[in-house]
Amino acid sequence: MTAQRPESPGPPLSAEQRSPDEPARQEPPGSEATASDPGGAVGTGQRPDGQETAAAAGPAPAELEDRWRRTAADLDNLRKRYQRDLTRERGAERDRVAAAFLPVLDNIDLALRHAEADPSSIVEGIRAVREQAMALLSGLGYPRQEESGVPFDPARHEVVGVVAPEDANVPPGAVAAVVRPGYGAPDRQLRPASVTVTRASGD
Repeated sequence: MTAQRPESPGPPLSAEQRSPDEPARQEPPGSEATASDPGGAVGTGQRPDGQETAAAAGPAPAELEDRWRRTAADLDNLRKRYQRDLTRERGAERDRVAAAFLPVLDNIDLALRHAEADPSSIVEGIRAVREQAMALLSGLGYPRQEESGVPFDPARHEVVGVVAPEDANVPPGAVAAVVRPGYGAPDRQLRPASVTVTRASGD
């Protein structure tokens, strides 16, 4: 008696081909996803090994280099423009200060011309020019500083000598005399005043 081989199950039958009593064949779980998407990551933007695709990885190196070059060029142009503006402003400020001193020079010339006719008038001319020059410096933000008897201030004064309080008739630690006047304010000194000060108590 010859043994019969079992028939091959063959491809699955459709719903129309199956008999009403035959149960439908069950596909293994995930078989459809495996057949259509072997990587198992459809629409996730990732390759089967889990790495991101080029579209999701960000800008390309060439694009980043182009951005960097554009930014560097913009910064260089800004630096050059700032340097030009700074040079122009410095030149304009020098012009304003020099123009402000022109009347002082005019008065000096006038005083010298009058001195030829009347030498005694030179003193009045010098005094007038001196007052004008001090007013000009004060207007530029550098008033004259020549007070004596005030407390010593290292931000305004430069000590050139020390004297005894009884000799100067001022309190200890004060300005006894101004040797050379200063110009400016404590926060913006053109030149500190050169002064002598009295010894503080206990020195």
